[in-house]
Amino acid sequence: MKKSLILAVAMALGVTASAYAANPFSDVPAGHWAYDSVNQLAAAGVVDGYGDATFGGDKLMTRYEMAQIIARAMAKGANVDKLAAEFADELDSLGVRVANLEKKADNVRVTGEVKYRYWDYSGDHEKSKNEYKNKMRTRIYVNGQINEDWSYTGMLENTQDLKNNNGDERTEFARAYVNGKIGGVKVQAGRYKYTDTFGGWIYDDLMDGAQISYGKDLKLTLGAGKGTNEDEMSEDPSACDTMYYGELGAKVGVVKVKAGYYKFDECAADFTEKIKVDDKKKEFARDNKVWAIGFKTPIAKDLKLHATYLKSDLDMQTYNGDDDGYVVGLQYKGAKSKNAGSWGVWANYFDQGYGTYVTHTMDAKDPGMKAEREGFKGYEIGAEYAFAKNIVGAVKYYDLESKEGDVDQKTIYSELVFKF
Repeated sequence: MKKSLILAVAMALGVTASAYAANPFSDVPAGHWAYDSVNQLAAAGVVDGYGDATFGGDKLMTRYEMAQIIARAMAKGANVDKLAAEFADELDSLGVRVANLEKKADNVRVTGEVKYRYWDYSGDHEKSKNEYKNKMRTRIYVNGQINEDWSYTGMLENTQDLKNNNGDERTEFARAYVNGKIGGVKVQAGRYKYTDTFGGWIYDDLMDGAQISYGKDLKLTLGAGKGTNEDEMSEDPSACDTMYYGELGAKVGVVKVKAGYYKFDECAADFTEKIKVDDKKKEFARDNKVWAIGFKTPIAKDLKLHATYLKSDLDMQTYNGDDDGYVVGLQYKGAKSKNAGSWGVWANYFDQGYGTYVTHTMDAKDPGMKAEREGFKGYEIGAEYAFAKNIVGAVKYYDLESKEGDVDQKTIYSELVFKF
């Protein structure tokens, strides 16, 4: 056993240099630096040697042997939270409950990520030719445990525009919210990232508001608040004066079924949309409702199929294109940041009228925005790979066009993410 570990456990039990009964271990003589500590640990029943009257202090200890010592110390009332958090898996296998040890040991936890992103655009629209974006984004998350039921999350974000090397950057305290539960109801409130249950085909952005959810295999989620654009340089401002949503998810065997209702009022009200209708420009903000239903199911090992149908009540006499849409896709495996060498590939096909989304999750320009708000159709293919623990890269290719087919837009997007 390492000297530091013996002292750590002994100190946790309040060991002093007081004399105890004769040391039961023949290989720990009086005058040894660990004599008093080992003596009291043995008297307290925390250590018991190897059954042959020896302590074996020079032998390497397995993690399970250390876990046994920590478990006995915990049973004696010792404060060994730091050690228990380190050996949580081994303690769990011994039946020792350690679910809250990390919360006790570290009430505030700081994590983060650095993401490098690059977009390359090409298309029919003159503003889309030979365009690219090159950005670096750093996020620092602060998580604090308020009590057993409530926690706080804050996020500081810095974004640097590397395209022109002109030092263009933005830093803000981008998120601040609490999570908790009241009875069996889960609550989230503040400024948080909200992604619709279908994966962001309708809304994937910040929200100032609150949501509640109840259930597991049959889960109901209700939310209300104000939509807020996460990217101030976005071409599709998603700020909404008010937005409401209700989502219902059910698990039937291996199939996940989802349904949702979304109401958006005065979206993009921070600027005036000018849409050409009957050869005239009309100015207004967007109000609409969206209904959606979808499912996800495995169809082979590590291969999943998903599909979503969306319907909007947007006034299509004002806008162009369809008032409904659909998304279908396949996902094979997936990269996990903790597992170096893990990977995944996917493909999605979109056919969405302008009213079926407010801020879409895709990393591509929307050709429907440049074609008098027609909506868009086309496909996305992508791949991701974990190069090392907490280092994941991804590449996506989009080939999209406006619903009427008069504007084409292609995007190659790549990213490299470092988590810490």
